[in-house]
Amino acid sequence: MTRPRSGLFVTGTDTGVGKTHVAVALIRGLVRDGKRVAAMKPVAAGAVREPEGLRNDDALQLAAAANVAAPYERVNPYCLAEPVSPHIAAEAAGIEIDPAVIRREFDQLAASADCVVVEGAGGWLAPIGGARTMEAVALALDLPIVLVVGLRLGCLNHALLTARAVRASGLELAHWVANTIEPQFERAAENVARLSAVLGPPLAIVPNSLHSVDIAIPVSL
Repeated sequence: MTRPRSGLFVTGTDTGVGKTHVAVALIRGLVRDGKRVAAMKPVAAGAVREPEGLRNDDALQLAAAANVAAPYERVNPYCLAEPVSPHIAAEAAGIEIDPAVIRREFDQLAASADCVVVEGAGGWLAPIGGARTMEAVALALDLPIVLVVGLRLGCLNHALLTARAVRASGLELAHWVANTIEPQFERAAENVARLSAVLGPPLAIVPNSLHSVDIAIPVSL
């Protein structure tokens, strides 16, 4: 009998909006709730070559927060050297990103965990090769989606377009998180209010002052 999958897939309105920060906070919240939590960064572009091989900092942060240990290659099946769009980095490395491989590694993680927190790369439609985007990875995993919205000018359009695309895919947009990436952003509260009117209240509003602090975002699975 196949073990039911449980977890969250963290996507964002863009790159650089704090997906890793939020994903780590979600992992910490679940760990503090007594869950066995594994972490996954299926595709990472931008890595340093260590004696053990290429290593991506975001993937390492996720793995460090989790309380279910796993080989690095399972946490981050596709670790690409160049810090560029995944499809460009994969082509440069002569690698084809296969969502079926990612699903297989995810199932291995899920077999020993109560839940797996997965962080995507870039935004929802970030290309990964051919006609595929990160949406194909999310569909392969079939998890509820957490959308990280970086609070800055333009976030309303980006958030609403991403939410529409997630829902059009047939996946559940379970939560969204407002992340204060620009502390001087004017009218941030009004932006959050507008998104709340359309998407429902945010799971959390992360203030910039907490970006270097060990925070946890409570979430129910």
